[in-house]
Amino acid sequence: MTQEPDLSKYPREARDFQMTQSANDAQGVAPVRDPKDRVIVFDTTMRDGEQSPGASMSLDEKLELSKILEDMRVDVIEAGFPIASNGDFEAVHKIAQIVTESTVCGLARAGVADIERCAEAIKPAKRGRIHTFISTSPVHMKWKLQMEPEAVLEAVSRSVAHARNLCDDIEWSAEDATRTERDFLRRCVEAAIRAGAKTINVPDTVGYTYPSEYADIFRDLIENVPGADNVIFSTHCHNDLGLAVANSLSGLQGGARQIEVAINGIGERAGNAALEEVVMALRVRGDRLAFYTGVETQHITRASRYVSAITGFPVQFNKAIVGKNAFAHEAGIHQDGMLKNAETYEIMKPEDVGQGASNLVMGKHAGRAGFREKLKELGYELGQNALNEAFQRFKDLADKKKHVFDDDIIALVDDALASGADRIQVKHLRVIAGTEGPQQADLTVTVDGVEKSDSATGDGPVDAVFNAIHKVVPHEAILRLFQVHAVTEGTDAQAQVSVRLEEEGRIATGQAADTDTLTASAKAYVNALNNLFARKEKTAPDALASGF
Repeated sequence: MTQEPDLSKYPREARDFQMTQSANDAQGVAPVRDPKDRVIVFDTTMRDGEQSPGASMSLDEKLELSKILEDMRVDVIEAGFPIASNGDFEAVHKIAQIVTESTVCGLARAGVADIERCAEAIKPAKRGRIHTFISTSPVHMKWKLQMEPEAVLEAVSRSVAHARNLCDDIEWSAEDATRTERDFLRRCVEAAIRAGAKTINVPDTVGYTYPSEYADIFRDLIENVPGADNVIFSTHCHNDLGLAVANSLSGLQGGARQIEVAINGIGERAGNAALEEVVMALRVRGDRLAFYTGVETQHITRASRYVSAITGFPVQFNKAIVGKNAFAHEAGIHQDGMLKNAETYEIMKPEDVGQGASNLVMGKHAGRAGFREKLKELGYELGQNALNEAFQRFKDLADKKKHVFDDDIIALVDDALASGADRIQVKHLRVIAGTEGPQQADLTVTVDGVEKSDSATGDGPVDAVFNAIHKVVPHEAILRLFQVHAVTEGTDAQAQVSVRLEEEGRIATGQAADTDTLTASAKAYVNALNNLFARKEKTAPDALASGF
């Protein structure tokens, strides 16, 4: 029997909240919560997250991700930057057509062309939002905008008013707000509110602020700006100092009621505040943070794995909430505690975030129905064709390995998700290696269904494989990263390979897994090439990217 915690150490508000929630939980009744403590979750994975070097997503991938986010009951989906490219416009426009519950948002700078392009992109949405911004810090105004403060202030009023004429739901952001002079920030926020903005975002664009300071900024704006009580204030935190999640939570304590986040924390430079970490912090620490979201957290792991698969960015093993080791216990003392009561070492249940509670072994005798159930446990919902293909890959893997673990299946499915739509596919690879060089690779790939073959030698088998790819698919990309790690233990473990390529300032990442390390290397390199070629098709100049 679990002993009730000592509630006397909590503040009165938190104590009342916890007792009310405990009573409702005991009766199976949802807790009664104050609407003013409801936090709007604004996901920017497809906008700010995609600005991570090498994280480009295809239209189909964005459409699938938008469905996952809507299933998760994310409130606002920032689907892209419509004026950046035709591809970004199409993605926002298509997502606006298929999303029915979440608000679909597009980003726009303060210019008329940006705002009108954004309005056109979100036009089909049941709930649409224009998110417009301009820099307000001295360093940005001087060097980036080359504008005087009064001109920036005028641009705030003009841009928000124009957006408001095209859409009812307007969000305005003060880019680099945390390095903005406080008085000028107040004036800009007041101008945006007067012009019709309903949401005011205060971004920590370069990850510069710290928790108490960030909370003070919100308190200052809410207390001193006319009309502040009629709008929603929003956090948008970057992780340059590793404080994005802490700052976001402090922003809520300062009065913000919207958080801007990204799956797996991806984004410019060190990334954004991670959706899964902020949401679960609010859920687990309701005693101190009496805020709540509408997110259905059991979809979190599914979203995390999908984003990792389509971007090629592996999730680190010790990543909070969604990492492989987030619910793993190896030390004997920990295992003993877990067997007696899981609460000894787990502050949340793995099933609450869609993580499987155990690492069950599956082998070559497993059937399709069992495989389907295993996929559901691991957070995957595949269509029939994708299921059939995954099951065949699983059977092939089971013939090579004695034991197939959950992590093997995750790698297998993620590999298929990452490369399934690639124009270039590895069909056949034969490598001659050993102590006597040079090593040789014979490679056959299909390019849009047409087979191409060639051979190459190299300084080692991996070099030979990559040289063969270069011959069969000529390109000028430079290899920036080659990384291999074992998915599970044992000599028959799958190798998971990550490759990063760069060409003319464009960066693309690829990922693949196979029991043969050289095959995985070839597939990862080809996957990176596919992503690089897709990125080159984008017409947006680098200057259009905004990091907030």
